[in-house]
Amino acid sequence: MSGFVLAIDQGTTSTRAIIFDENLRAVGSGQEEFPQHFPASGWVEHDPEDIWNGVVSTVNAALAKAKLGARDIAAIGITNQRETVVLWDKETGRAVHNAIVWQDRRTAALCEDLQRDGLEETFTAKTGLLLDPYFSGTKFSWLLDNVEGVRERAQAGKLLAGTIDSYLIWRLTGGRSHVTDATNASRTLLYNIATNEWDDELLSILRVPRRVLPEVKDTADDFGVTDPELFGAGIPILGVAGDQQAATIGQACFEPGMLKSTYGTGCFAVLNTGETLVRSNNRLLTTIAYRLNGKNTYALEGSIFVAGAAVQWLRDGLQIIGKASDSGVLAEKADPSQDIYLVPAFVGLGAPHWDTAARGAIFGLTRNTGPAEFARATLESVAFQTRDLLDAMRKDWPDGEETKVLRVDGGMVASDWTMQCLADILGAPVDRPKILETTAMGAAWLAGSRVGAWPGAEEFSKSWALDRQFMPNMAETEREQKMKGWRDAVSRTLSRATG
Repeated sequence: MSGFVLAIDQGTTSTRAIIFDENLRAVGSGQEEFPQHFPASGWVEHDPEDIWNGVVSTVNAALAKAKLGARDIAAIGITNQRETVVLWDKETGRAVHNAIVWQDRRTAALCEDLQRDGLEETFTAKTGLLLDPYFSGTKFSWLLDNVEGVRERAQAGKLLAGTIDSYLIWRLTGGRSHVTDATNASRTLLYNIATNEWDDELLSILRVPRRVLPEVKDTADDFGVTDPELFGAGIPILGVAGDQQAATIGQACFEPGMLKSTYGTGCFAVLNTGETLVRSNNRLLTTIAYRLNGKNTYALEGSIFVAGAAVQWLRDGLQIIGKASDSGVLAEKADPSQDIYLVPAFVGLGAPHWDTAARGAIFGLTRNTGPAEFARATLESVAFQTRDLLDAMRKDWPDGEETKVLRVDGGMVASDWTMQCLADILGAPVDRPKILETTAMGAAWLAGSRVGAWPGAEEFSKSWALDRQFMPNMAETEREQKMKGWRDAVSRTLSRATG
């Protein structure tokens, strides 16, 4: 059997396709960015056709670069931007509206209404999530209520709904498979993570017809076969996971207590809690890390909305760097005597605050503050936010004190300065792996192991290799002084702040 596995990594700003060989090496890839649409303040949309066309073209590019044909590929694994939703026509495959992106805040008022009605506890108990516009359920509700004729068509069985993975699988299989996996379902506010089923009570509250939703499968499962006309032969789709869960798998965090953090547009820290469904008392999320052979492995997750996006703001908004990789070089030149704090609440604050109305602010400016200090404050804000998440995880997880090492991935981890800053603020080692394509690798492993072309979890874990470990070298007093300043800055940006 061929050991080549194709991973489709459909992200927030770009789509990638990577082909890995039996030695887990990338042998061909393609990548395309696509437009972001901002039709109103706080609204973020994607054109589903841009996403679909990008998937087809990047897969073809990866095949061409690897000098392979579709018949050489053993399986496809898909990983996707989570919580982003699409509603499409069952016959034509055309979306009835742009995809509503996970960053979108248009349903904030609906979430607040549900909270006032005392329903957040109901949602949290069943889904492990909080009532926030971040999640998919209220987005589905908005589409059904605000696009003319859509609710009637949905109730008549003429429309289908899903997260990006479902939409892509439906298109890839020529409309034969309307499915998702447990990790993506667990982010919708509609899926009961204890009983593993769409929850009728939650569907009723958000007025989402069950018939439009996909069948929920394991993360490694049979999701269908691609239409032979797309790539020259049918390829089985055998693995699907939301991007952060895929990164958790790609980092080989299979044991309870293992922790990874991904630094992309946002930052997402995931702590494997095994078979234990840990209820957070510190406003973290309880979610499904993966489901194999019908058995859930759970996780605690902390979600930061703005990480790499703040570096993009330095580049595109303030225009003080030419490219993202310049941020660490510039930060290193900052005046160490200036205590500048940037709270990057550009779209509100995620865990552990979950404050939709909070907005970004910067504190401590002087006449001597310049681009270098802005760069340092931006990168430090990512470290501070991560520390907040890990502190909350240690409180929620009874064995949290044993979690001593953080495995990291994502675009920001290429910066040595940023990773050293992270280790200093956490007061713990930060491990950067040799293979940084962990999200795509996780999706590929799900598919490759399912088809028997790749090793199981234990052997796969042994393949994880360290590039560099960053050890903290900051004095405890300095670390805690910095955190005190950070927490004071955050308190001033919260929407409930009075002064």
